[in-house]
Amino acid sequence: MKLIEKHPILEYKHGRLVTFTFDGVPMQGYEGEPIAAALHANGVKVYRETPIRKQPRGFFCAIGKCSSCFMVVDGVPNVRTCITPLREGMKVETQRGKGIVKMDL
Repeated sequence: MKLIEKHPILEYKHGRLVTFTFDGVPMQGYEGEPIAAALHANGVKVYRETPIRKQPRGFFCAIGKCSSCFMVVDGVPNVRTCITPLREGMKVETQRGKGIVKMDL
């Protein structure tokens, strides 16, 4: 993982190291950090594609105000990964299109 370890002003504290999957591939990150930060540290730069033009999207605002980081997390589409904390065992998937909400009828 590539993380900033030292900064002249900011202090970085990490939770415990946890395992999660991204599109079926096991990865590691720090519990409590944004999912997007863990993905970025593991080299993942594309989080979804736009519904119509199929263009790649990744980090943009990083404060939960845009839709660039929408992903499917534990089966739920349109999760803002830049503000959603990472937990052990999360299943994170690339979102294609608008996202499909699975419903049991």
